[in-house]
Amino acid sequence: MAILGLLKEQPMHGYDLRKRLRSDFGLLSSLSFGSLYPALARLETEGAVRELHSVDGAASDDVIAFTGSLAGERAAFRARLAARTTSGSTGGTRGTSSRTRKVYELTPHGDELFTRLLTDEQPHGKDAKAFALRWAFARHLTPEARIRLLERRRRQLEDRLATALRAADAGRRPLDRFERSLVEHSNAAIQLDVDWVDRLITLEESARAAVARDNQGRAETEVS
Repeated sequence: MAILGLLKEQPMHGYDLRKRLRSDFGLLSSLSFGSLYPALARLETEGAVRELHSVDGAASDDVIAFTGSLAGERAAFRARLAARTTSGSTGGTRGTSSRTRKVYELTPHGDELFTRLLTDEQPHGKDAKAFALRWAFARHLTPEARIRLLERRRRQLEDRLATALRAADAGRRPLDRFERSLVEHSNAAIQLDVDWVDRLITLEESARAAVARDNQGRAETEVS
């Protein structure tokens, strides 16, 4: 999902994808080329991404044709620029790995797959990584979907906090002050996350209400 989300912004080659995945998502800071390229290969086989350039880094004019639309021309320009940058950085030597010269773009199928993965409300993971990855691309969600995502995360955190409190109270022996301080610190961190999610929900609900008021105002103006 992270690869598709980044390619939704613009075409990129493997090196830049890895750089963005590692820098923008602390969750993926240890991502290696050994993990990235097999994932790209699977997405390419599935038809979710496609290669824009030949392996020697030269732009293929019949592939990166200008579409006549502003968005299409911007994408084509970015792809050509990426190819020139990559070609210059490799010095055109044949000894350089061809992987660094492949520029990928998102296909319509890839765009649909990204949306499906992003909006899938099945709890594939209850950890912070699963939530954070979706929230990083939350701008592609509707306000309603963002609120549902946040509410699911709040329920997960509240369940964790309740479980931790029960475990502390049901211990075989009383905790000493040092052990209890660690438990209290852990629970306070969970509560901070709950408070943060609550603030985000409030902001999303306010934004949704503002959009509804604007839509209602435009509708009344049109009727008038």
